[in-house]
Amino acid sequence: MAPVPVSQDIDIDISAPDLVLSDAEAAATEGTAAQLCGRPEGDLVDEPAWVASARDRWEELPTRLRRALRGFRRDPGPGGALLVRGLPVDGPALGGTPLTDGSVQRTATVPASLLLLAACGLGDPAAFRPEKSGALVQDVVPVPGREESQGNAGSVLLTFHNENAFHPHRPDFVMLLCLRADPDGLAGLRTSCVREVLPLMDEGTRAALRRPEYRTAPPPSFGAVDGSAEPHPVLTGAYEDPDLRVDMAATQPLTERAAAALAALGLLFERTARTARLEPGDLAVVDNRITVHGRTAFTPRFDGTDRWLQRTFVLADLRRSRAHRAGDGYVLADPDGYRA
Repeated sequence: MAPVPVSQDIDIDISAPDLVLSDAEAAATEGTAAQLCGRPEGDLVDEPAWVASARDRWEELPTRLRRALRGFRRDPGPGGALLVRGLPVDGPALGGTPLTDGSVQRTATVPASLLLLAACGLGDPAAFRPEKSGALVQDVVPVPGREESQGNAGSVLLTFHNENAFHPHRPDFVMLLCLRADPDGLAGLRTSCVREVLPLMDEGTRAALRRPEYRTAPPPSFGAVDGSAEPHPVLTGAYEDPDLRVDMAATQPLTERAAAALAALGLLFERTARTARLEPGDLAVVDNRITVHGRTAFTPRFDGTDRWLQRTFVLADLRRSRAHRAGDGYVLADPDGYRA
């Protein structure tokens, strides 16, 4: 299916944050995160014991930050995205933006600690074994040779999608922490929420999107994944406030009416799109149950100054995925292949 044409110039700019930390709050946040770095018993953020320490320290974060994250978990609002500004991200100590495909952050740093502290407030961190080796903190950077990819390594327009829409235990929340902004200011996080799309949708389209007449393939970051995706609806749950499951680059309609409804949905995503051009220290949280996200196109330099985000997925109810997680850990893997 060809991506829906984009009118990025009419996107609503949501760079205005929902919460700006004060200097005192930022310092307190950095202090809490720093205590998780360089621990004598180990500083690998993927270890369950390390995550347990982050969960214990969640309550030490500033009250306004905890309140914002907890409030968003309960009700993500009409836009389904939260933007927090002013988090500490190490600044000049970061080094150059990684260039390696599949790069991740396994050692505790202040930014990685912040992501997992926030994850413990929203639910539990999670990762998928086939994607970036199952790391809980993943780099989102442009990679040489992958410019045309419809994935986090690319730099062309990234079409709207729910993260890992093909998977039965796709993330409930996607967190993106900006370590370095795009030097040209072109790369922007785009979001569109079903709560804003639904009032604009006709009844025929809504009904068609509720039929199990769509099939979604895994994203390129998973590589070759065995197992065939089962047909599924795009809209599920409450009629007046549904959940959303779609990837405009990977969801295939199985009937003519499904194709027409998916095309109409894509146009409504464009009509309601919001763009945030993230700055260092910005944390964007997307409710993956009701909000799709994407990215504007940009031109990477591949000189160490490119846009650099770090990403962590969150499951609000970790128990539901227990059969996919060996040893009750945080990494989902299915030896029989993923079935949507």
